Formats: sequence, structure tokens, C-alpha cells
Amino acid sequence: MDYIIYFAITIGILVFVHEFGHFAAAKLSGMRADIFAIGFGKRLFGWNKISGFTFGDLPKDFDGKGNTDYRLCLLPLGGYVKIAGMVDESFDTDFADKEPQPYEFRAKPTSKKVFVITAGVLMNLLLALIVFWGVNFFQGKQVINTTTIGFVQPDSAADSLGFREGDKILSVNNKKVKNWEDFLSESLINTIGEDIKIKLQRDDETLVLNVPRSKIPEQATEPFVLPAGYNLPTIDSVVEKTPASEAGFHSGDVILKVQNIDIFTRQKATQLISSNKNKAIQITVLRNNDTLNLPVTTSKDGTIGVYIGQEYTGEIDYKSYSFFESFYYGWVDIVRMTEMTFSMLGKVFAGDIEFGKAFGGPIKIAQFAAKSADSGLLSFLYFLALLSLSLALINILPFPVLDGGHLVIILIEGITKKEIPIKIKVAIQNVGFVILLLLMAFIIYNDILNI
Repeated sequence: MDYIIYFAITIGILVFVHEFGHFAAAKLSGMRADIFAIGFGKRLFGWNKISGFTFGDLPKDFDGKGNTDYRLCLLPLGGYVKIAGMVDESFDTDFADKEPQPYEFRAKPTSKKVFVITAGVLMNLLLALIVFWGVNFFQGKQVINTTTIGFVQPDSAADSLGFREGDKILSVNNKKVKNWEDFLSESLINTIGEDIKIKLQRDDETLVLNVPRSKIPEQATEPFVLPAGYNLPTIDSVVEKTPASEAGFHSGDVILKVQNIDIFTRQKATQLISSNKNKAIQITVLRNNDTLNLPVTTSKDGTIGVYIGQEYTGEIDYKSYSFFESFYYGWVDIVRMTEMTFSMLGKVFAGDIEFGKAFGGPIKIAQFAAKSADSGLLSFLYFLALLSLSLALINILPFPVLDGGHLVIILIEGITKKEIPIKIKVAIQNVGFVILLLLMAFIIYNDILNI
């Protein structure tokens, strides 16, 4: 249910922002917008000034007289604005045999057509920029100021590759890294689809370890094969009226030991606690600068009533930005993500990355939306901004049905000073729509396989 709710919220916001761009631009350009739809297909319900709020389809001979029908449709995978005199997703060509009217799309100059067709993409870019600006201005950025590897779990992927606790990472594929964010960017994002070579320093020796791509998570939100140094299990919150609350555990306590066994990961802490069901155990924690030994009795199911996370306890640099600096770095984020997106597309076409692993459909969007929302409002907004940017970049591609496909037709007509026959436009739209549906079916199929 969380997936459904957050998917609906995410898609609803993105589609509304995108289609509002087309809608507002059409109105500003003196065009009629007959329909503003969230979703495709059958009209479930909607409102307009003529008939008010109604359920189901409007009569076939309905005349809005220039008033927009705002509606919700059956298939929640997008939306559209039906602009008078334009061949679009509605495939309405009733206007074809009539003289162009001043309020129609086809009667406007090329400049206004371009403005209307690109306004959706511009609104998605604006949403991404505002969120990136907000993150930079209100939160700034924290940089984990280390490239030293923390505890390496025995028999883990990192252990099998030859990494050891205390190794200092110097470069990834010959690109120098200065902090943990640099390392994650180079290993998870900038080298998508590639095996990587990690140069590191171990005591007085310099080593190069080869890491196959199969050992690296596909999603940048997943932990890499290596934990950052000074990364220890930390209590996120304590549930009231539980053994932990009665024993005096506090949020922020860093777990050092369980039953005098040194702890370096939250998985190990959870394992040791849960393996001692209904027993009195001792947990050593670090609170501020004090080390405390807290006795606690676990419940019958091996829990004590705490949520354990993993927190970096080493040196952190905090960067804050002014109002205008935040806009600049927000735009830098957009440029960086754009370069990465087109780099990934290039690798897909080159066969370096599987198509199904590079693109996600409704199921994957729902999963990421729910996970980001669980991490807090800021995390969800950041995910929304990334998705909005992706929607803008994909929509501007010169593919039929997408805004980029419409833009190509508009530019051709503008250059040749001659309108392309409506039958050809409809044929192009039909072919593009079928390909897009097949593509979506394939992506959803891959989503289901990866659940």
C-alpha cells in the first residue's frame, strides 16, 4: 500500500508540473486548452465550467466553448493537455477539414509552438532546480572526509576481492579521490557498466585491486562492497516501554560491544542481540564522550526495542551556501546528472549496460519513492527532483509521441514553411505510441523480475 500511495503522489506531482507547463504556455500564447488530463484512456471524473463535476466520459458532441475540462483518467502512467488544432496523444483530427482558427495551435507562429511544446520540459527542469537549490540552501552538503576503509566483514565480497581494514583509497580508474563522496561517485555512478581498478595504500605499499562490475550494486542507494572508516552501528530511536527504554538507551548511542564482542556493523549488532532471546545481556555504547555498559534483558523474540542504523563517526566537513550560490550549485547538479544520464544512454546503446538494468518502470519508481519517503521529506524531494530531471531529459528526445518528437515536426514545418499532412502526423504518433507501449511493457516485465 505504501508503494501504491507514494507512486501515485510521485507520478501525480511530476505529471501535473509537466502538463501545467504546456497548459500555461498554451494559455499565454492565446491557444485553447480543451483538456487537462492526469492519466490516459477513459475519463473517470472531471470538472469544467459548462457541465461542472461529472463522472465518466463527456458526450461526444460536448462543446467546451474554450473552457478546459480538468480530468483524471484510467491509466496513471502520464497525462496530457489537449490543445486545439494539434495532433497529440488524443489522436483527435476533427479539426483537419476545417479552416484554422486563431486560437488553434496550427495557426500560431513557430516560436509560440516551440514555446508550448518545450514548456513541460522546462517546468520539470525548474522543479529539479528548485529542489536542488533548497537542499543546498537549507541543508548544505556534508562531506565524509576520509577515503579509509572501515571494518571488512570476513567472507564478504570486499574480503574476497582483497580489501582490508585501514586501506586508504587513492584513485578509481586512475581518477584521484579526496573523500568518500568522490569514491562513491566514481565507483557507483561515473563508471556505470564498467569494471573498475581501485588504487590504494596499505601501510607502506601501493596496491591496485580489480573489481568486476558484478560485485558492485546496480543502485547507487545501496551500500557498496566497502564501508567507510569510522562507520559504526548507531541507535536511531528507542521505542517507549521496551527493555531498551527501561535500561536507559538513548537515540544517538553508538554500539561498541555486545556481550564484550566488538561490533562494527549494524547487521552484527542485530544478529548478536537477536541470538540471545529472553536473556540478560550487556551492551557497551558510546554516548558523547562517555563509554557506558548497559545491562538489558531481551524479549522472547530477541529484540530490545531499538532501531539500529549505521553512522559515520569520523571527520565531516560541512559546506553551506548562500541564496545565490545555492542556485549555482543546483544548476551544477543538473548539468552533472544530465551528463551522467546521457553517458548511461550511450553505454546502453553500446551494449555495455543491459537495457532492463538502466531503466525502471512503475514498480521500481514506487519502490524508490517509498524508500526515499521513509528516509524523510528531504530524501523524497531529492528523489522527486532526480525523477523530474530524468523525465525532462527523456521527454526532449526526438522520439514520436514525446515532446522532442513534436519539436522536430514543428521545426521541420517552420523551416519548410509548409505543414506536414495530418495523416502523416497521426501515423507517426501511432507508431511512436505502439513502440512506447511495448517499451513500457518490457520495462514493467523487468521490474517484476527484479522484485
